[in-house]
Amino acid sequence: MVNKTKKRFVAGATCPKCRALDTIMLYFENNVEKLECVQCGYSESQTEKSVTQATRTSESVIGVFKPE
Repeated sequence: MVNKTKKRFVAGATCPKCRALDTIMLYFENNVEKLECVQCGYSESQTEKSVTQATRTSESVIGVFKPE
């Protein structure tokens, strides 16, 4: 069985290394978000801890839903 990873391009994204436009693809590998530039090979990965911290800093609780 072949394990396929779904990769998608990020529209309007610029590579931080080569500055090429629309060459960044985003995918998950072993539950880690990864970015890769198809032009120059630049890659970056984000661990779950840094993802959680990034989303938690701007989050606020409005209410708690308790089903009856």
